[in-house]
Amino acid sequence: MSITFYYAPMSSATRVFWALEELGLPYEKVKVDLAGGAHRTPEYLAINPHGKVPALVVDGVPMFESLAMLLFLGERFGVARNLWLPHEHPEYPTALSWMTWGTVTFSTNVFRYLLNTSERFPKEAHNAAAAEAARKDVLANLAALEAHLEGREYMVAERFTLVDLSIASFIPFMARSGVADLSGYPNIGRWTGHCTSRPDLAVAMAG
Repeated sequence: MSITFYYAPMSSATRVFWALEELGLPYEKVKVDLAGGAHRTPEYLAINPHGKVPALVVDGVPMFESLAMLLFLGERFGVARNLWLPHEHPEYPTALSWMTWGTVTFSTNVFRYLLNTSERFPKEAHNAAAAEAARKDVLANLAALEAHLEGREYMVAERFTLVDLSIASFIPFMARSGVADLSGYPNIGRWTGHCTSRPDLAVAMAG
């Protein structure tokens, strides 16, 4: 088996990096120089036609989109390592649902807020009403996550899985965005602390 991982620091590649470390898989990592335009070269576009990071090449077959990578890694390698659930597990549908929610719904709403508030985007494009609508959606997302974690140490199956990794990896970024104060969500705070204190995340963050 051959795995090559293309990444850049402080991006959605971090959660894939973290997953590879948790799974204990042998892989080659390639840092993509975004500032230098390495993601726009013909060689890289042959791997990820969208010119984004991360990208993963497994036995010569390229993948893009971090959620797809996490699901693939979970299905292929995670069950044997207790980091993913087998199809027959009663919480398998729950795992898929929350995993998808974290990327498709939650993170999208946070980015909607940033698009209308952050200095990284043109002020003339900011829209106060859109920012407030996004903020309300994020607060609803946090309320749902807080309720799900009531009485639970982890998201599913009473153990740390790639579901926890996928969502928890985004919480610190969300907190820095200023969209919500996490002090009002004790379950999320406790759970995030458990997840982000894992040594393999430190390896991923170090690049």
